Amino acid sequence: MKTAYPIQLAGEALWLLPEKALYWPAQQALLVADVHFGKAAAYRSLGQPVPQGTTASNIAVLDDLLAALPCRQLIFLGDFLHGPGSHASATLDALTAWRARHRDLPMTLIRGNHDKRAGDPPASLAIRVVAEPMLLGPFALQHEPAPHPQRHVLAGHVHPVYRLSGRGRQRLRLACFRFGEHVSLLPAFGAFTGGYPVERDERSRVFVIGDNEIWPVS
Repeated sequence: MKTAYPIQLAGEALWLLPEKALYWPAQQALLVADVHFGKAAAYRSLGQPVPQGTTASNIAVLDDLLAALPCRQLIFLGDFLHGPGSHASATLDALTAWRARHRDLPMTLIRGNHDKRAGDPPASLAIRVVAEPMLLGPFALQHEPAPHPQRHVLAGHVHPVYRLSGRGRQRLRLACFRFGEHVSLLPAFGAFTGGYPVERDERSRVFVIGDNEIWPVS
C-alpha cells in the first residue's frame, strides 16, 4: 500500500489511497467503486482486442490493501461485474480463488447499473448484495451520486478524472476523488475503465492520483 492521505468529512477521518480506494478507520472499512471485473473478457467475447490481465491486476491491488490495512469489511460501491460476458470461467475462477483467501472478511456490494445488467455475483462468492443507499455512520453509501436527504453521499459511477494543464500544451488527465458539499465521488478502481472530467469550485475539494501519491488540487 502506498502513502494514505488523511481528510475529514462529515466529522469522520478518512484515508484516501493512491490505489484508488478509500479507507474508513473508525469502521475498519475499505471502500472501492467501479471495479468492473470481467470488462476486458466481455469486450473480448465481442471480438474486440483489449488488454489481458486486468482482473488479475485488480485482485492483486485488493490483496495488497487487505494485507496492509486492518479491515473488518470490504464495501463495493457498485459495478462489481461489468456485464453478462463477465461471467467467463477464467474471471469467475480468479474471483473464487481470491474470495477463498479472504473467506472470513464480510463483503458487501451496493448494486450499481452494471450489476443490474450483469447479474449479482455468484452466491459462492458470499458477497452480500444490497440496494442503495447503504446507511453507515454519517454517510449514505451509493453507486449513483444522487443527494440523500439526511446524509453525506459517498458514491461511484462517474469514474471522475481531473484535467491538469501545464506549460505550453501539456495536459494530464488523472483519476481523482471529488468531495462536494453533499455528494462525494470515488475514482473507478478498475484497471480498464474510462473517466469523466469533473471540475472544482469553492464548495468542493479535488484530490488527484499521480506517481502513486494523492495530490490536493489548489
